[in-house]
Amino acid sequence: MTTMITNPILPGFHPDSSALRVGDDYYIATSTFEWWPGIDIYHSRDLVNWEWVASPVNRESQVDLRGNYDSGSLWAPHLSYADGKFWLVYTDVKTYAPFKDTLNYVITAPSITGPWSEPHFLTASGFDPAIFHDDGRKWFLNMLYDYRPGHQMFAGTVIQEFDPTTMKLIGERKHFYKGTKLGVCEGPQILKRNGWYYLLCAAGGTGYMHAATVARARSLEGPFEDSPYTPLMTTRDEPTNPLQKSGHCCFLQIGDEWYVTQICGRPLTERGNCTLGRETAIQKIYWTEDGWPRLINDTISPDLLVPAPAVSQGVVQKTDRSERIDFAPDAAAQACAPLTSVTDPAIPPSFKTLRCALSAEKDYSLTARPGWLRLYGDQSLRSQHHQVLFARRWEAYDFDADTVIDFDPANYQQVAGLILYYDTQNWIYAYVSFDSEGTDRRILQVLRCDHEELTYGSDAVALDDGPVRVKVEVRHAVANFYYAQGDGVADASGSAEPGWKPLGGDQPADHISDDYVERTIKGCAFTGGMVGICAQDMDAKQSHADFKYFDYQEQ
Repeated sequence: MTTMITNPILPGFHPDSSALRVGDDYYIATSTFEWWPGIDIYHSRDLVNWEWVASPVNRESQVDLRGNYDSGSLWAPHLSYADGKFWLVYTDVKTYAPFKDTLNYVITAPSITGPWSEPHFLTASGFDPAIFHDDGRKWFLNMLYDYRPGHQMFAGTVIQEFDPTTMKLIGERKHFYKGTKLGVCEGPQILKRNGWYYLLCAAGGTGYMHAATVARARSLEGPFEDSPYTPLMTTRDEPTNPLQKSGHCCFLQIGDEWYVTQICGRPLTERGNCTLGRETAIQKIYWTEDGWPRLINDTISPDLLVPAPAVSQGVVQKTDRSERIDFAPDAAAQACAPLTSVTDPAIPPSFKTLRCALSAEKDYSLTARPGWLRLYGDQSLRSQHHQVLFARRWEAYDFDADTVIDFDPANYQQVAGLILYYDTQNWIYAYVSFDSEGTDRRILQVLRCDHEELTYGSDAVALDDGPVRVKVEVRHAVANFYYAQGDGVADASGSAEPGWKPLGGDQPADHISDDYVERTIKGCAFTGGMVGICAQDMDAKQSHADFKYFDYQEQ
């Protein structure tokens, strides 16, 4: 029986995948947008199971994301290997339309785990950059952005020679491909095979009209002819396919077999909200007699189940990404070994922050109260500059997340808790604060932000002294919060149920999605659902909250 890969291979907010083979090792780099550290890279030997190995943009000297708008920042990286080192190009998107400031940089490293160099600025003419290495020369390509009224904003692709000695672009920039009738040509990548240059592009935007197209030419100067099997992949006319929004592909060879990685979204309902964001999947392809790539199923529709390569037969695919993070230093350090976190040796790489690194003993501490993670309250959840927040991706439709919080706020401007987060304007927050208008006690309450509009998702619950355990259960489109207090809560092992009490009723978990946010703001949203812990002090910034653990369990 043939071993089948179940898609997606990187579930939950892993968009814009760039795939690379180096010997027997395979890598995928994905976008992280405003989440820090930037650009996540995963490794595999079999194309079936992928493990995180690096986040190369991990120093503020490489990029400054403070103040960048939601769903801006780090877009569509491209990973390549040549001259004995890895090359990574990425875009820092500073502004939204009409101009879209897109700062493109290149960094290098002798190993995938680094050390990664300081960045070299290349151009701001567009986004989705790539470097193509060809017979000792290097070429930089990206989509071209055109702000002029009456022009197509996505104006096709451009190419220019890149000098690896000066790390600058040289010669003339050439507008070498304008895309297909599907429009929105972006994500250009080139493969040289059998004397042909194959140009693989994304088309149709990142939503339900997304697609991947292929063109080829005998030289980089073109002219490029479109494949007669255009598009290579799409679900634009197939609303029931489980892998919606399919496109943005990248070629990958293993032995004599060929695949493409792709991005996709899995909506909760037909053409509905995708709470897991845009994910990375894989499809097997073959080359026709006339030299064009096609999906192995001879259609343009991606498959949920894909044959694994011959060398991977019998490999069991990991499907559960549950994770418990204990903040006792020894346990946490052991849990993330042998990986090296770019945040702190005791904070695993699954935990990310917003727009910048958090500083030990200033923003958080694992030593102030051994066995607990202390978060020092800072800017509000609306801030695009500095938030004290750790969060990880939703990687399943259904999961539970819980934590124990010990927090003694002095006023309503000091808050801390457990959060379902999309961006600064869209989140659902079970927080501890202080009620100075009624009970003069600590309270626990659910607060929702829906495009800047704040509403309560529960009544305020007066808390007894001591820690409180808070849990959220996400089941597809609905989330429910619970809490518990009393003996044993602070030492909860995660195995015993402490007698949960409901905190409010059903919360709209499906609002934590690109689709809902885009309809609300009538713009573009590109990230995905995150769940985490955070603390804010909108007063004197002198409060702190302690967290015993963070537990994420897929159901």
